[in-house]
Amino acid sequence: MRNHKAARLAAMALAGAAAAAIGGGAEAAITVDAAHTMFRLDGGGVTYAFGVNAGGMVQSAYWGPRVPDSDSFQTLMPYKMADVDPAVSLVAQEYPGWGGILYSEPALKLRYADGVRDLVLRYAGYRRDGDALLIELKDISRPVKVTLRYTIDEATGIVGRSARIVNAGKTPIRIDQAAAAAFTLPIGNDYRLHYLTGRWAAEWTQQVRPITTGSTVLESRRGSTSHAENPWFAIDRAGQSSEAAGPVWFGALAWSGSWRISVDQDVRGDVRVVGGFNPFDFAYPLKGGEALDTPVFYAGYSDAGMGGASRLLHRFEKAQILPGAPAIKPRPVLYNSWEATEFAVDEAGQMALAEKAARIGVERFVMDDGWFGARNDDHAGLGDWTVNPKKFPNGLKPLIDKVHGLGMEFGLWVEPEMVNPDSDLYRKHPDWVISMPGRPRSEARNQLVLDLARPVVRDYVLKVIDDLVTHNDIQFLKWDHNRSWSEPGQNGVSADEQQKIYVDYVRNFYSILAELRRRHPRLEIESCASGGGRVDLGVMALTDQVWTSDNTDPFDRLRIQSGFTQAYTPAVMMAWVTDAANWANKRVTSLDYRFLVAMQGGLGVGANLNHWSDADFATATRMIAAYKTVRQTVQQGDLYRLEPVDNPAGRTASVTVSADKRQAVLFAYLHSSTELNILPALHLAGLDPARHYRMRTLAGPEGEAGEVHSGAYWMGMGVSLPMFGDFQATARVFDAVD
Repeated sequence: MRNHKAARLAAMALAGAAAAAIGGGAEAAITVDAAHTMFRLDGGGVTYAFGVNAGGMVQSAYWGPRVPDSDSFQTLMPYKMADVDPAVSLVAQEYPGWGGILYSEPALKLRYADGVRDLVLRYAGYRRDGDALLIELKDISRPVKVTLRYTIDEATGIVGRSARIVNAGKTPIRIDQAAAAAFTLPIGNDYRLHYLTGRWAAEWTQQVRPITTGSTVLESRRGSTSHAENPWFAIDRAGQSSEAAGPVWFGALAWSGSWRISVDQDVRGDVRVVGGFNPFDFAYPLKGGEALDTPVFYAGYSDAGMGGASRLLHRFEKAQILPGAPAIKPRPVLYNSWEATEFAVDEAGQMALAEKAARIGVERFVMDDGWFGARNDDHAGLGDWTVNPKKFPNGLKPLIDKVHGLGMEFGLWVEPEMVNPDSDLYRKHPDWVISMPGRPRSEARNQLVLDLARPVVRDYVLKVIDDLVTHNDIQFLKWDHNRSWSEPGQNGVSADEQQKIYVDYVRNFYSILAELRRRHPRLEIESCASGGGRVDLGVMALTDQVWTSDNTDPFDRLRIQSGFTQAYTPAVMMAWVTDAANWANKRVTSLDYRFLVAMQGGLGVGANLNHWSDADFATATRMIAAYKTVRQTVQQGDLYRLEPVDNPAGRTASVTVSADKRQAVLFAYLHSSTELNILPALHLAGLDPARHYRMRTLAGPEGEAGEVHSGAYWMGMGVSLPMFGDFQATARVFDAVD
């Protein structure tokens, strides 16, 4: 009790006044109620509130639709369920340490040098850091301090949370588990969890399951974000929530290494979401005075259903996360040489492809794997980032000059974090790879992972890629990562420092990207990891686009791209037109259909142009020109899903509306028509009901060209699009009429 009183008095002394606003005005504010030691964050249509309870714990109070400033909140101690579940064990703490009576998932777990593992965190004060609120926590007796950082986005109400853990003593401690944040939803028995799973060539599958008593764990143990699960979640309410309406709480973790998000419902019925570093095989020692910073866990709320949640997250990513935000550049139309030549690249062949790509309106030409070292297949050469003199006897300059002369930017594929054992780099530095000392080194794709956690390896990777960009006029890098970790140990590192690799590797990876961008401000980078294996808000802050999946089958891509856009904006989603029959399923589809699927994001072409007919070139030229007229809207507008990819009628449709509501682009795809079924009208969404829009055909069967109606008409009456056959697609544009 004496500890609680001291904390309470300290809090009131720090607060000073009955209420003090420390945020950004009426639209976004962080307010402190000193009389009750309550904190609230208001932004967009959201209020997030928490406070210090009678026991000195920082406790969640509210997270949901914005409430008037005149309303106040309080933190009440839960009533005791039973002797086995005392009230203190049921408190919805904002950042629970594993200690005292705690049976729910902790945010922080550690071990002191003397073997004690009890951590009881209590409120110690608050302070301001620009637009952020910092909450100070301390252990009740030992010199461990935690600073919780809170921000809220003015436009979307998305809260950013992270923690800084400090060893304020002189003896070392070991952190065994460290989350960025813990979020709490009120008691309920109708919650549903949405999350994204997959595998190579089948990423971004949306899963839904009821939340019941117990725990659901989403995670990656691979050292990278992973194809299998993505660090995003959404929670809605059965019977209340849909694509277009109802409450949805959602979040995304900004971390590109091993991560974990746990979703638990406790014995009271509270739902708690805890996310951060994956504690599996994790240990991070801190010497006296050292600190560990967690990633940021972003979370938001929408009352406009799953569609509203994704639009808020998209807006936040475009305004706050992506390089150059909020003025991000549209993605140029890209050509990639991989499917045309694979490893058999050479100067003449790439020049010929570049001429064909320029002919159809491509703006960026990218040469893929095979241009460096002894790289004739995937058995050799990774790590040796020098131009192959047999394939390019005059270096890359003649090819780059040719590409630029054709009016295109030049890009290059690289995989700097990897090494083939058959390489000059590995023969010189076999100790530079991730491996357990004295144990076998398992290869995958004939390669091993370089240990970027070691400064000497980080410096090498930065130097060779910097030299490559400095000495060649390169505008773009496709940065690949084709190998998950295994045997995650370090050579030449002490035993108690080995497991720091999970944090230090990713920090150094981020530092390389950041430094390259600083040295080469016009360089753009794509995050690729055997497709969509490294997509998250951490890597997105340092790259301009992401490779969604190696699977370019257009029908598969409809599901893949729909799942992707639940969490991430189409502004970074790359989609290619490749050959038919597609390698993934041997499915044959028309070139028009393939283009219309790829037009949903950043448009790329990966087909073998050497095999195209004159008719193919004419179709591609027409489609690319049409895409450029709607690119800004498609990539950076607001996306509304009108019909889902699993629609029993066999049709899926979406419309994207520009930020100023002056243009909307409707895409519709029919899997197959059956029994002369007549499809219902598609009711648009997001238009200005009072404005008038003229419909025109972007591609596909002609509609009623020039038809003009109000936004209210197009949303209420809809548009009928007769579609028959298998794998059919069409697109319409609705332009505002002044």
